Amino acid sequence: QVQLIESGGGLVQAGDSLRLSCAASGRTFRTYRTAWFRQGPGKEREFVSAITESGGTTDYADSVKGRFTISRDNVKNTVYLQMNSLKPEDTAVYYCAADRTTWGPRGNYDYWGQGTQVTVSS
Repeated sequence: QVQLIESGGGLVQAGDSLRLSCAASGRTFRTYRTAWFRQGPGKEREFVSAITESGGTTDYADSVKGRFTISRDNVKNTVYLQMNSLKPEDTAVYYCAADRTTWGPRGNYDYWGQGTQVTVSS
């Protein structure tokens, strides 16, 4: 079993940057594919980015391509989401998710964190 704890959210202005972290428990985290999702006010949850177990393959939603970068450090059991050039429409609760077999935006991830709030003011 994996427990995920997100951190790094906050209130920033448009154009600023933030780095989110997803810290995982368990020595087997390196065997899990991991993704970031977000849910904005009054919106459905949407896929943001995903990364494979080794970090060799990544995927991004079109809305964040070129601005966000996902990475992972399997020694630290942590996945990161570097968010640059933030826009007000990026305002959302950001969730980390992990699973051993699923992949991408339509994946059915077994484990989820509690989320971290990101608010971008104009």
